[in-house]
Amino acid sequence: MVARCHRDSQRRRVGSPVALAFDGGPPGAPGALPAGRRYDRWRPLPPHGADWSEPFLMSVISEAVVMDALRTVQEPELGGDLVTRNMVRDLVIDGADVAFTIELTTPACPLKDQIEDEVRRALTPLGVERVSVGWAATVRRATPRSQEQLVPGVKNVIAVASGKGGVGKSTVSVNLAVALARAGASVGLLDADITGPNIPMMLGVEGQPTSSAANKIVPLERHGVKVISIQFFVPEGQPIVWRGPLVGGAIQQFLRDVEWGDLDYLVVDLPPGTSDAQLTLAQSVPLGGAVLVTTPQEVALSDVGKALAMFKRLSVPILGLVENMTAFACPHCGELTEIFGRGGGERFCQTHGLDFLGGVPLDVTVRQGGDVGVPAVAQREPGPAARALTSVAGAVAARMSVRAAAADQQPLLSIS
Repeated sequence: MVARCHRDSQRRRVGSPVALAFDGGPPGAPGALPAGRRYDRWRPLPPHGADWSEPFLMSVISEAVVMDALRTVQEPELGGDLVTRNMVRDLVIDGADVAFTIELTTPACPLKDQIEDEVRRALTPLGVERVSVGWAATVRRATPRSQEQLVPGVKNVIAVASGKGGVGKSTVSVNLAVALARAGASVGLLDADITGPNIPMMLGVEGQPTSSAANKIVPLERHGVKVISIQFFVPEGQPIVWRGPLVGGAIQQFLRDVEWGDLDYLVVDLPPGTSDAQLTLAQSVPLGGAVLVTTPQEVALSDVGKALAMFKRLSVPILGLVENMTAFACPHCGELTEIFGRGGGERFCQTHGLDFLGGVPLDVTVRQGGDVGVPAVAQREPGPAARALTSVAGAVAARMSVRAAAADQQPLLSIS
């Protein structure tokens, strides 16, 4: 190993401070360092005859070196490296300890562990002993902002639809909204199933909304989600017998006259079918995307196919499909029984070129939680359905981020 002294070459007393820089010596030499490693720091000189080993040396880890290493870490969903995408914030270097924050495009990113593992692999060869990674998120719009927008503070509107009743669409809507909120996003939930509102019961929210200073409706809040439903405005048990135009008018009012504030996501639970509610929503606000919900059997797949055709006709992007009730999870032994058939949702996605967002098993805790207002993903001991629904929420958030990134890259035409 070659030592180059940066001070005079006079004889020194053992233990006197000397500024030294060491380059990697011949392979196998005592104390030899890997090629490219450089050590430069005032340290006491070791006793005569001792090895020049790591305890006497300290690596110079600079901001430039760390940032260069992080350029090798790719963002798995969006592509490109962390540095080029300007995702690294607040870098602090303290000797061999490195800390920084990674700013994601959604707090519900499902690939945090993968990113952190790749960060550690990139920094370890530099001599970094401890890596502290913090997380932040800034959700971007997946659709362009229009001048006359009904919900200007809402970045992304996500519709949840099925085309058929009884497949668990509202269950998916509630758990999607709560899972996104628990991940750190600001979320609202609009119950657009005007004639069959179930969202208040499933969220466990009661009462009547109040008016704001701007004379707008203040939504109720539960599990970190702002929620509005026609159920808040009618007596318990009273049926809502309305024609189509009234349904559409109510949805428009919930968009226009509710004080939603600033939201990352507004999840809209649509009623079954392909009629006024769906048309009103698609024509009133720019939809970031739609999530389709089905069960494995053919009768459900037939109806979700009609919902898919409707959204395509309305030019609404499809984020993917969720297969609910994919199998029954026995609460005693955990065995899965495929009551409604196998693989219907995945085959549908393959046929129509859609993303399969995941399958959700039949789990008794989902029904129990829905009856008492505690969604599966908010329960103290999440079961298999809760884990699947949390995964679905991460997949939806990731696809919204990809759409937002694509929207940022689209050129804007300005005509004067």
